Parts: sequence; structure tokens; C-alpha cells
Amino acid sequence: MNKRMEKIYQYTIQKSDSNSYGEVAVTTNEIAQALAIQRSNASKDLNQLVRAGKLIKTESRPVKYLLNQDMPVDQYVESYKQERAPRTKQQPQHVQTPFISNEDVFSKIIGINGSMKNAGEQAKAAILYPPKGLNCLITGPTGSGKTYFAHAMFQFAKSNNVIEADKELIVFNCADYANNPELLMSHLFGYAKGAFTGADEEKKGVIDQANRSMLFLDEIHRLPPEGQEMIFYFMDHGTYSRLGETGKHHSAEVRIIGATTEDPNSSLLDTFVRRIPINIQLPSFGSRPAFEKVDLVKVMVSHEAHRIQRTISLTEDVVKALIGSVSYGNIGQLKSNVQLVCARGFLNHMHEEQIDIWIEDVPEGIRSGLILLADNRETSTELSQNLESKLVIQPNEDSLSIQTDSYELPYNLYDIIGDKAELLKADGIDQETINHFISTDINVHLKSFYKDHGFSFYADNKLSEFVDRKIIELTNRIYSMVTKRLGSDFQSNFVYAMSLHISSFLKKLQLGEKREANDNIREMVTAYPEELKLAQDIREYIGEWFSLSIPESEIYYLAVLLVSLRSASQVGRIGVVVGAHGNSTATSMVEVVKQLLDIDQVAAVDMPLDMPPKVAVEKLKQAVLSVNEGSGVLLLVDMGSLVTFNEQIQRETGVFVHTIDMVTTPLVLESVRKASVFGTSLDDLYESLKNFHGYSTLDSLPASLTENHLPKAILAICASGEGTAIHIKEMIQPTLAKKQMPDIEVLTISAVELEQRLPEIQKQYQVIAATGVMDPQLAAPFITLENFITQNTDELIDKLLLNHQELTTTEPVEFSDSKTKEVCLDYLEKNFTFLNPQKLIDPLLQFTKDIMENWQIEKQEQGFFINFLLHAAGMVERVVLQQPLTATEEEKENLKNDSEYEALHVQVLSLSRVLNLAFPKAEEVYLLDLIERQIGK
Repeated sequence: MNKRMEKIYQYTIQKSDSNSYGEVAVTTNEIAQALAIQRSNASKDLNQLVRAGKLIKTESRPVKYLLNQDMPVDQYVESYKQERAPRTKQQPQHVQTPFISNEDVFSKIIGINGSMKNAGEQAKAAILYPPKGLNCLITGPTGSGKTYFAHAMFQFAKSNNVIEADKELIVFNCADYANNPELLMSHLFGYAKGAFTGADEEKKGVIDQANRSMLFLDEIHRLPPEGQEMIFYFMDHGTYSRLGETGKHHSAEVRIIGATTEDPNSSLLDTFVRRIPINIQLPSFGSRPAFEKVDLVKVMVSHEAHRIQRTISLTEDVVKALIGSVSYGNIGQLKSNVQLVCARGFLNHMHEEQIDIWIEDVPEGIRSGLILLADNRETSTELSQNLESKLVIQPNEDSLSIQTDSYELPYNLYDIIGDKAELLKADGIDQETINHFISTDINVHLKSFYKDHGFSFYADNKLSEFVDRKIIELTNRIYSMVTKRLGSDFQSNFVYAMSLHISSFLKKLQLGEKREANDNIREMVTAYPEELKLAQDIREYIGEWFSLSIPESEIYYLAVLLVSLRSASQVGRIGVVVGAHGNSTATSMVEVVKQLLDIDQVAAVDMPLDMPPKVAVEKLKQAVLSVNEGSGVLLLVDMGSLVTFNEQIQRETGVFVHTIDMVTTPLVLESVRKASVFGTSLDDLYESLKNFHGYSTLDSLPASLTENHLPKAILAICASGEGTAIHIKEMIQPTLAKKQMPDIEVLTISAVELEQRLPEIQKQYQVIAATGVMDPQLAAPFITLENFITQNTDELIDKLLLNHQELTTTEPVEFSDSKTKEVCLDYLEKNFTFLNPQKLIDPLLQFTKDIMENWQIEKQEQGFFINFLLHAAGMVERVVLQQPLTATEEEKENLKNDSEYEALHVQVLSLSRVLNLAFPKAEEVYLLDLIERQIGK
């Protein structure tokens, strides 16, 4: 149970206990107001408590919730904390922070006398400048500590009596309202009673809340020009009006701090920038000196030690790996990595007094930071001078006074780990399984939290630079298939290796190249019948996915790849060495490959232009020896002249070497991938790479490859399969009849059933296009509904049959409000017989706008706007004709329990009153499905 849900449950218990006259019920509105949470969140949590059996839900309106007095008592499992006696707090050994007065809060910031000195002095000047301080802007890359620094400024202001002690820092993220100036204004300045529908009472904005305090505007570059003008008018005059008011009736005294990752001169109005006299630039993590990086690690580990009240020790290599693993994410990324490493260490040593973390305990993605750091000798040496062989950190409260930043987990991860481990142990699960299960859980928790900050523990984005995203999606599905059939003992690089393999052979098909499996490969895979059978199924699956005829010989190559990707250690792999002129050319290519494939039998040799040939040869020889495992080495070089080193290296090292010139990153990827494949010889590898042409982009595979003798079909998709989809079919069929194309069928399908029915449809038809409310993600053009209804159907079908590229690259049509109304009205008049579109259009427009506003769907989502309005029109016509959609009892029951249903039902009742029609629950099932698919994107 999350904290918010627990608060709701406890509130209900307290209210029930305080009344001795009988049971007391609570409502969604009451909970939302009493606990200051959003109504939608309150509704969601109350319904989850109902499903958990803790509350009972009434059928009345409004819905009320009662305590379930018959709720069985949960089985008690001792917390992991109860196994250990409370520790006495000790003074830190290696991290000693002396007591610092509140007035000197900036002196606690790492680097305040180094890389942060100028920032600290600027911040103090901005706060203390008479009479009311100066507004300022904090700039710096993602994760550089802008939010943390703003909180430090606020604490400094309070400790110097510039701001009263009982005031709070008000934080407002401008990105949340970037595309809606009116909503932005209502949140910043509040609104007057009656300012808009639903404004039943006056509401104050964040400017009111920040009066005589400080307002932190995060991601200020996301403010639209109108928003910037609102703010700088307030900066100039100190007065403002609420939404719905005419004069400037209100005043406030607010210190404003903005934060941005962008260049202010290019992302903000000049008139706005001129009103912010101080620009505080924070340094990136990479530009900080080594001792500051080490201190940052110490403080972050100290935070974790304090959370679990244990001593934590890290070896020198672990600290270096943490520092070396930081790239674009700066301090925020370092913090996420520290939390991941400490959480893994805690899991492995949960019942010990001290958490000792060794390099073997560190996840591979972070451990690679040690290798990256080794390539930078100067930084590595500087770090070694500032590190002991072992860093020991004890719980330390003194370093925790400025806790608040946007990368602080909103829960205690260690309590989750410890208590979950005890629960699993109580269920009789062995320790190895517990560790595996919770390690996955740790990754999920941290990945989920940090994805909002642009950090990732995976290299999918890098892979998409070389491989089409549809291939990556296909490979993820293949991985699920493989692990179900063969178990989970596959290498972590499965998705990358398989994606590259599929992309490579698609490129060969595209170029008309054929490859046959030789007798050696056929004979080799016969020893692996399970992999061979699975490879046959994968070949069929790939063919169905892309509507391609895949050569039978590909079965054997897929089988070899499956054998190679098993987690068992591989002996005698081919080594790969990349040699290129420049200070870091080879290293850059190799880093990408290591990140994607997680393979270590590849080495880089950077050769500055002034490097003597003798030195270059010596470096190449050392690299060849370092990656040789007995099966030879492939040397990839950038210039043909380096090929002449081949014989000399082979003679002086005794290692069999082949050389290929004109090296590129895709060539290195393909070489390393193939070199690690089971049973590959150096000669075969060399021959297969001589004509390597890169990876397929799926743009234009020859028609001969995609010939399919199945009947052709166009998919028309809507929420129910019986409304808009039928109208689409009726629009397309006359065009097909006119062009004498009876062999093309238009299939209508519900978005709800799409995932279930699509595989069967693909077996029976060659789907040549799809249109409607959602993209089925096929290797065929998808035409959005708004694009479809605004184009000439005859021309659209012509383009489709001619396989025009325009269909797959059509940009969404952008409409003004009047144009949207015109398009919808035109569609209704052409396709609805029993309705009066002229009278119906305005209520439907208002209904759709209310839906989008309630679920905070951006106005720019015109595709959803049109889809939803047309579906609602179909609903009205069905009810008029007394032919409403049907839904199962289970679907209706799920609807009632859905946290979003109550809000939808209110909107539907409003439309019912306007049109004097009653809409059945079955229709609401499909309306809510449309909404949840949109907000779940």
C-alpha cells in the first residue's frame, strides 16, 4: 500500500473510531479536500482499497465508502529491522562534517570553494541585495543540481532573516502548462469565481502562496511567450489580476528563481531575460575536479548509510566505476547509480552490520564506467590520488540538512527491499530466488523514478541509431518467446545482438543478396534440436511481422545465434581490434559497441596524426594480444595504409589476423556481433564482412520479397468496431468498387479486441493499410482518422496501391477550432442519416472539450479530439435508433470499479440532459477505453 493510500485508509479509520453512533462513510470529495490530494487520485485509491477488501463501496450517488468490519487480519511478518538491535549512532570515520551554523548553509555544498565558488557568491548577493533581493536564473545541464541549489538559496534566505522562518519554498514546473496559457495563468495567479465552467469559488494561485517568500520556476524555458509576459509584468509592478478579473487588484512580494537547461538568450524573450539580472551557471559533473567528484560520492553514500543505519564500505574500484559511469546525467545520474549500487549491496548483506560493496557486486552497466575511466589516464590518476583503497562511510546526519532535490526518492527503498525479502522468506522461497526477484524490483523502482529525469539504465536509444524501432520491438517479442521456451539463461545483450542480426539480413534481402547455410553450420546446429525448432518459429514470426518471405537458410543462422547467446561462458571467440587516426576516434566506436553488446573481446587503438608508425604498430600488437582467445583477431582500420601492418603483426605476435579498412561504427557492431557467434571462423567472418552494407531501415524492401498471395485488406479501427469503423468502410468501398478491386476487403475491428484478433487477421490477410483511432504498429501505412477524413478517398487509395512513401510520412493535419468544427460537421453530414449535425455539433464539441480538460489532454491532440467526437456522434445515433453497443457483465463491473469512471459518468450525464437521451453503461465502457488509451500513451 503506498503512502497516499495508507493516509486515506487511516483517515477513514479515525473518522469511524471518532463516531460511536454507528458506521461513518466518506466520499471522494471529502477525502480530496481533507488530505489535499487530487480528486482523481482519491477516487483511484479508494477503489483500490475496495478491491483489497479494506473498504466497502455503496451504490448511492455520490458513492460512499465504509470500513469493512469483516476484513481478516493480515498474517504478521516481522520486519527485517526487528532482527537487529537498534544501533547506537557513531561518529563518521572517513566522512567527518563539522557542525555548521545555519547562516553558513552554502559552505556545505560540495565545491563551494572550487567549481561552485562563483555560483555561491552570486546566490548570496542575489538574496542579500537591498531592499528585496534580486530575481535570478540558474542554468546548467540536466542533473547538475539546479533544484538542490535553489533549496540552498531558500535556506540561506531564511537563516539570514530575509524570509520568515515559517515560510515555504513554492515550486512550480512550467513544463506542465507549457501549451495552455489560460491554465498556466489560473495556476500562477488563481481565478475568480465564475471565471469558467466549474469555477464555483475563488481560488488562489502559486503567486499568492509565495507571497513574502520565494517562487522556484523549474524548466522556465518551457513557458510560452504569453506566460513570460505575465511573469515579467508582475516582476515590474508587483501587482496582478486573477483569471476572470479585469483590473490589477492584487499585490504580492515574491522573490523569483528560474531554472533551465537551455541557453536563456535563445529560449527566453529578450524582455524577460533583461528583468533577471543574475544568471548562476552550475558546472557539469565532468568539468568538476576529481576531489569534488569523490566528495559527491561520499555525501550520496552517506545519505544511503543514514537511511539504513549501517556502515557502508566501497572499494576504490567501485568509487571509480560510479564516477566513470556518469555521462549526460551529471549529479542526478550519479545519485541514481549510487542508489542502485547501495540497494544491491544492501540486498546481498541485509543481515550484516556493515554493507561491504565490491566491484563484483556492481551492475555491469555501472561497472563499465571503470573501463571508460581507464581510457582517461589523467582523470584516473587524479582520482587515485584522492582515494584510499577502501572508502568507509558511517551514518551521518550532519551532511543531510539540504535534503530536498528533484532526484530524492519519495520512499525508503531499503524498507521495501528488507520487508519484501522477509515476506518472500516467510513464504519458503530460497535466498537465490529472492535475490533475483528483488534485484529486478530495484531496477524497476529506480528506472520508473528516474525516467522522468531523462536517465536510463539501458542502451535502447543508442541501438535505435542503427536499427529501425520496429525491429527492436519485434526483437523484444522474440525475446519473450525465447525465454518462455528455453528459460531465462540468456545474455543481457540478447535484444541488441538479435536486432542487429535481423536488421543485417533484411538489408541483404533488400540488396538482393542470397546466403546459403553451408554443411558445417547445418551439421553444427543438429546438436541443438530445441534451438533449431525455435529458430523455425522465429523465422515464421519475422515473416508474418514484415509480410516477407524469409529464406529457409535463415533458420540455421538464427539457431546458431540462439546457441551463442546462451549465458554459458564462451571459449575461443574471435577478437576484434579497431585502429583509427585521431585522439579518440577508435575509442568512441568501441564504447558504443561495448554499451550495446556488453562484450569485452574488442579493443580500441587511437592514433593521433603525429604518432610514429613504429609506435602505432606496437600499440596494435598489444591490442591484438589482449583480445586473442585462440581463434584469431579481426583488425578494423580507417585507412588502407594500415592494412600493410597485417603481416608484420601476424609474424611478431603469432596470432592469425585479417584486416578490413574503411571502418565505421556499424561495421564494428556487425564484426563484434558475428565474432561472438558460436562456431564462427576468422575466414568466414572476414568473407561475410567484406561486402557489409550497413543495417536495413525498412524504407524500401523490393516488392519481390514482400509478395504475398493472401487476400489484401485495409483495417478500419474504432473503439467498438461498430461505429466510426463502419463509416470508414462505407467511405472506402465505393472507391474500391469504382476501381474494380473486389479482392481488397475492408475489415472493421474494435480497438479493445485489436491485440487479440490481429495475429489471426495477419494469417488470413495481407494488411496493406490501417486507419482509425489507433496505430496497430504494422509494417504497413497507418493513416490517422483526421488525415483520412480530410483527404480525397479516391486519391488515397491510388497512392496506397502505388505504395507511395507519402502515406507513411504524412504529418498530422493541424486545425484551428473553426476548422476542426468544419471537418467534423462535414463528416457527420456525409455519414449520419438519422441525426441533425447542425444542431448536434455544438453539444458534441463541448462534451469533447470537457473530457479533454478533465483528463488534461492537450489541446494539440486534434487526432483524439476528432476521434472522440465522431465516436460520441455514433453513440448518439445508436441510442436514437435503439441499437446501442453491448458489453459483458464483467466489462460493466470493471467499469464501475475503474477510478476514472465517476468523472466520465458526470460528463455523460451532462450530455444526456442537453440531448434528453439516456446512454447505457455499455456505451460508457467504450468511451472510457478511448480516454484511457489516450492518457496511457
